[in-house]
Amino acid sequence: MNNENTPLVEVAGLKKYFPAQGDWFAQLFDRRQIKAVDGISFSIPTGTTLGLVGESGSGKTTTGRLIARLTQPTAGQIRYEGEDIAPLSGKELKGLRRSVQMIFQDPASSLNRRKTAGQMVSEPLRIHELVSKQAMESRLAELMGMVGLSRHFLNRYPHELSGGQRQRVGIARALAVEPEFIICDEPVTALDVSIQAQILNLLMDLQDDLDLTYLFIAHDLSVVKHVSDRVAVMYLGKIVEIADKKTLFSDPKHPYTRALLGAIPKPDPRAGKRMVLYGEVPSAIDPPSGCVFHPRCPERIGEICSEKEPDGITLPDGTHVACHLYTKLMKEGK
Repeated sequence: MNNENTPLVEVAGLKKYFPAQGDWFAQLFDRRQIKAVDGISFSIPTGTTLGLVGESGSGKTTTGRLIARLTQPTAGQIRYEGEDIAPLSGKELKGLRRSVQMIFQDPASSLNRRKTAGQMVSEPLRIHELVSKQAMESRLAELMGMVGLSRHFLNRYPHELSGGQRQRVGIARALAVEPEFIICDEPVTALDVSIQAQILNLLMDLQDDLDLTYLFIAHDLSVVKHVSDRVAVMYLGKIVEIADKKTLFSDPKHPYTRALLGAIPKPDPRAGKRMVLYGEVPSAIDPPSGCVFHPRCPERIGEICSEKEPDGITLPDGTHVACHLYTKLMKEGK
């Protein structure tokens, strides 16, 4: 295990482009590409949680699937414990599955309705040959206990479980191979609010007990604030800001981040000035030139925003932001 603050996962210049048309014949006439993830970079220190937030279609889930190697990247590096895992295949990729697991958004669709909970949780144990047949039953009971379910749930099918119970089975399945890194793709979005807190607390307890590292994908900023150490904000395939949780929520830098935070309901709507965004998110097939956020940005500073893509800079408080406004202020010594 790496030391604390040593990156367990490092992403550099990661890209994923999809063909604009799924039909191969149509692709002969339409060579455009959907830029789902477009050159992002970040790192996740061992034992910490990076929250990844943004509107629907910003590329969050695709980023998670790329790091889990469920999707092949178009370009860029994904380093796990210093090794680039982007080119892995075959037995090497199978070996990676023991260290990197994923918890999916909708447990109803991510679980096989024809298999019992016990069959699904035992599958990774059999694939990786981690437990003997004699020890399988006790290991399954142990895994179910770790997620707050009794061994009696092993014989139940997904339709016999509640939403929260299904997600607990999904978590047990991810834990079965004893991973170090888990990608949580909006794991509480499909659950009732009363159950969300239980699952979030379970994930945080498991992190403490098992020394896990998380990439936590969500669109609900209150959830991200509860579970994350650092937060990365995505917009149209790009990361526009990364900061520690306290800094991002108390002093957001990027105009898009401020707009997201301004959309959080407040007890007194009159308290504080709220930034309102107008227009729709542009298409990832034909993203805007320059800064991808400039068509909706109320703080754009001129032609540079529409002509030149901003270089990410690191501010004195540790925030990394991709915005011409801060590049200009830094040059002016402000």
